[in-house]
Amino acid sequence: MRIALLSYRSKEHSGGQGVYVRHLSRGLAELGHEVTVFSGQPYPEALDPRVRLETVPSLDLYRDPDPFRTPHLREFRGPVDVLEYLLMLTAAFPEPLTFTLRMARDRRLDEFDVVHDNQSLGYGLLWLLRRGIPLVATIHHPISRDRKVDIAAASLRKQISTRRWYGFVRMQARVARQLPALLTVSTASATDTIEDFGIDPDRMAIVPLGVDTDVFRPRGERVPGRIVAIASADSPLKGVAHLLESVAKLRVERDVELHLVSRIDPKSATARRIEDLGLTGAVTLHSGLSDDALADLLASAEVMAVPSLYEGFSLPTVEALACGTPVVASRAGALPETVGEAARLVTPGDVGELTEALGELLDDPAERDRLAALGLARVEERYSWTSVAAATVTAYETAIAKTQNATKTQNATQKRNARADR
Repeated sequence: MRIALLSYRSKEHSGGQGVYVRHLSRGLAELGHEVTVFSGQPYPEALDPRVRLETVPSLDLYRDPDPFRTPHLREFRGPVDVLEYLLMLTAAFPEPLTFTLRMARDRRLDEFDVVHDNQSLGYGLLWLLRRGIPLVATIHHPISRDRKVDIAAASLRKQISTRRWYGFVRMQARVARQLPALLTVSTASATDTIEDFGIDPDRMAIVPLGVDTDVFRPRGERVPGRIVAIASADSPLKGVAHLLESVAKLRVERDVELHLVSRIDPKSATARRIEDLGLTGAVTLHSGLSDDALADLLASAEVMAVPSLYEGFSLPTVEALACGTPVVASRAGALPETVGEAARLVTPGDVGELTEALGELLDDPAERDRLAALGLARVEERYSWTSVAAATVTAYETAIAKTQNATKTQNATQKRNARADR
């Protein structure tokens, strides 16, 4: 099968979408399929050699170290670039829309058996649908959940710009309702997407994410008192503020350290909170880690904390389980479904409960060993990228069949109309 995998940004350090692109494309290639990734910037850096990369250049308005930049006039190649820049100037996030508009004009997609969109859900996909291209889209979780939390956390003055930034969510809901086949990564994410986007449940399939157990596995010695946490974005949704308060409380009676994998702006509220809580020497920040470096860090911790207020799946949590690292996670979104009995669950946003659970695990080696064993068994049973790829192919076959049936129906209707005109 010839598969086009579309992703408006695919660098792994930009979040879970990049990890998904890398490992799903490799799993599909291992099953013998011909896979081409069409990616906007930032581009993926470590695709499987069997996977072809086609870059889809944009204005790259949010690149490091110059986000919200003003492009030079010579960088504008056409109307879509102009639209992208104008939307940024109005505080909107244009990438999901403009990426799909670029793809809608790309006739190379006609050569593929199926096109798989990775959470862009932009209006350009509808143009591909009208051309009779079989289309599948993955919704990791509805971004409406991020929007709700961020608006609630924003000051009254900032709420207007926050709402504007998340304006693309309405587009994603409209597009998702018209696509023939949708994938999501958990029952919780499916339920939330159906509710928020008004999706027909019959068009949605659940395919969990996988983990590379050759990389993410127990290794080396664990550092006493070390807690690790991963936040793909420095946003209220990830609950980092609550974790910092817990670490500050734990340090009153214990020698603990927090290793936080996240891009934290030195001028951000999170950076100020670290300083205000007296945690400057107790918190180590990491970003841009390779898979090996991340696995080393996860395997070196006595506990992983996942204080998120919502997660559609949380691949880093599964990676921690694969490293044999005990997990304390919020009872939020898909996290209970993801970890099962292999973690301690706490009330989202409850600093006291989070502090108590972390402290008890740090003080109880036997309980840590028990949870580690449960986590390793759960990963082996449920989270393999090969099985993820195989289940995804089933969704492709469904989309292809639906498209073929729709084409036959349309052709039959046209023939009947032609006979009636005669």
